[in-house]
Amino acid sequence: MERAAMKELLEWKDDPFRKPLLVFGARQVGKSYLIEQFARENFESYVLLNFEEDPRLLQAFEGSLDPKVVVSNLEQILGSPPRTKDMIYIFDEVQASHRALTSLKYFQESGFPHPVIAAGSLLGVSVNQKELSLPVGKVNTMVLHPMTFDEFMCATGYERMMEGIREAYMRGEPYPMHDQALDLYRTYLLVGGMPEAVSAYAETGDFRTVAGVQRDILTLYYADMAKYGASLVDVARARDVWNSIPSQLAKENRKFQYNKVRSGGRASQYEGALDWLLAAGLITKCARISSGRIPLALQEDAAAFKVYVNDVGLLSVMSGIPASVLFDKRGRTLLDAGGLTENYVIQQLVARGIVPRYWTSGERAEVDLVVEDGSAKAVPVEIKSSEHVRSRSLSVYCERYEPSRAVRVSPKNFGMGNVESVPLYAVGCLADDVIGA
Repeated sequence: MERAAMKELLEWKDDPFRKPLLVFGARQVGKSYLIEQFARENFESYVLLNFEEDPRLLQAFEGSLDPKVVVSNLEQILGSPPRTKDMIYIFDEVQASHRALTSLKYFQESGFPHPVIAAGSLLGVSVNQKELSLPVGKVNTMVLHPMTFDEFMCATGYERMMEGIREAYMRGEPYPMHDQALDLYRTYLLVGGMPEAVSAYAETGDFRTVAGVQRDILTLYYADMAKYGASLVDVARARDVWNSIPSQLAKENRKFQYNKVRSGGRASQYEGALDWLLAAGLITKCARISSGRIPLALQEDAAAFKVYVNDVGLLSVMSGIPASVLFDKRGRTLLDAGGLTENYVIQQLVARGIVPRYWTSGERAEVDLVVEDGSAKAVPVEIKSSEHVRSRSLSVYCERYEPSRAVRVSPKNFGMGNVESVPLYAVGCLADDVIGA
């Protein structure tokens, strides 16, 4: 399956000022597969070191961290791999070795002739808990997210349709295969972007098989909470916060509330759990802003935010949403899909490096998403899960801040006017447009 992140890896490879690359990302988003594919396709040979699978590797970093010594130690432990001029070293699950992470500094400073990539699923957690320290300034970094809807379309044989959607977006004209594209969007809501789940769907077309894969991933996440939580109390709280997210997003006001985790819950009890989930790459926080003036980071209210799951497919299976409901017109009218739709949109933007924020004006109005596009005024984006799109909030925002454009994302086809209409399946086009503005 092709990933957009491959382009980023190729740019890193060709960068004359390249440093060792540190790849972050939640478990099961495809880091190991992507990195090994990159190594196979672009180098004569590679050395793959997995610090969780082979604890012997830790010994290679016990003494001097001079790269020549480390490589010699590795060759003695593993046997001498074939040395070629065009080779790459991969440190996988590097969070299992503090010394291996530290050694990246010396690989950079010594002018080591071969590229080095290090990756870790719980790397962010280890750093957050101060078990590890990053070699700041000595590494390049990259974050891998679950597959976007665009990547899902390509992986399931609809690459040409995705090209057609992009063309319709650029022209601002209705897309003729609108209904089919919406059904593929609904499919993505259930399958999500975890590569194993996408692969299972591409091979079988069976949502039950996909749900089985997703439940296995959720089990791994729970296991990670138990293994890497600082204490039993932290583990329990992380699970409570994680399990509360579907109900948090089902509320009319989707702002995260601690007392919805447990009755009487307070920030002092659950802030650490939120930080853990954030560091593990399992959630995204969307902060509230009280003003549409840029920079938006200065307008954030740290005490008010929404929380979304890293993958909409996982959210669907956690919420128990049956496929039959999403693909039945009447069933959809009975389903409150607002939180699911927002999670999908946020996921597409975050995968492209866009920081999500929402705007409120007291109790008067709320705009689901406000994003910076490089202009003097930020772009408001209203998110609708149904074709009933009339809303006063977007008008209130536009009257106050006079943005250069306003967007409504919904099941409606493309359309131009005071408010641009962008169908849900084209959110990636909107995100790419915002980045390029």
